Amino acid sequence: MSDYLGLDTSNYTTSSAIYSNDVVVQSKKLLPVKEGEKGLRQSDAVFHHTVQMPEVINKLFDNQKFDIKAVGCSSKPCDTPNSYMPCFLVGKNTAFTVSKALGVPYYEFSHQSGHIAAAIYSTGRSDLLEKEFIAFHLSGGTTQAILVKPDKETVFKTQLVAESLDLKAGQAIDRVGLMLGLKFPCGAELEKLALQSDSKFNIKVQLKGNDCCLSGLENQCKKMLDNYKKEDVALYCIEYIKKVLSEMTGNLQNVYGNIDFLYAGGVMSNSIIRNYISDKFNGYFAKPEFSCDNAAGIAYLTYLRENSK
Repeated sequence: MSDYLGLDTSNYTTSSAIYSNDVVVQSKKLLPVKEGEKGLRQSDAVFHHTVQMPEVINKLFDNQKFDIKAVGCSSKPCDTPNSYMPCFLVGKNTAFTVSKALGVPYYEFSHQSGHIAAAIYSTGRSDLLEKEFIAFHLSGGTTQAILVKPDKETVFKTQLVAESLDLKAGQAIDRVGLMLGLKFPCGAELEKLALQSDSKFNIKVQLKGNDCCLSGLENQCKKMLDNYKKEDVALYCIEYIKKVLSEMTGNLQNVYGNIDFLYAGGVMSNSIIRNYISDKFNGYFAKPEFSCDNAAGIAYLTYLRENSK
């Protein structure tokens, strides 16, 4: 049996995964963030990944034997020119070292491509790899719509078609969550709080072409704190992002016609957003464990690259 190792060291999570015969085994650990802080400096993220990587890999291989045929990693945030974050160096250096020690091929991908691939694997839609589709990637560092095209050499190529021009969806959720006294990263706790609200909001958003702006959401939630319950503010935040995503999807549907939509990234694990968009646009969503940061997509891409020769 052939096994494929993937590593991902984002600004949130140290992740490792094995793809083998259409089954993924994962091991990952969140980076520690002090209470009340919005995230980590890159130097701190690099340090914590260096400390956590042996633990994460040890857990992955604990009591299991794998026949590693290739190793892959996320080496940068996305596929745009000059895309770079130091935290990805830990996964990159570890993957390269393991590949040399084992004498097997080594591949690099972007973190964003890993999210897209994880969503393809999770939804069982491998047929998307044979045609064009649009992938939304919403996380703490990204709010983008990507046109994905098949590519024999790199599995697929990506082209940015819409994005947030300021605050990212995950940033907005974390900032509002911290306002409400939640622990960073705030996505899961904010959703739990929002589900306790039965308020209704008539939200109107305005796009700039197909792009959005989310800084106004943070400001509006600040204003609401004096007059609304915490659960209502939480729901407003999620409903606003849901509305923005709906408007962006609708606009792109008008441009590209009958095209499939795939949704990836940590924000897309939110059940309120997922259920609404799935029903309205028949969009495809990764399961929550494949929406948040993970190395499953990187392991899957490593398999696809190695077997495309």
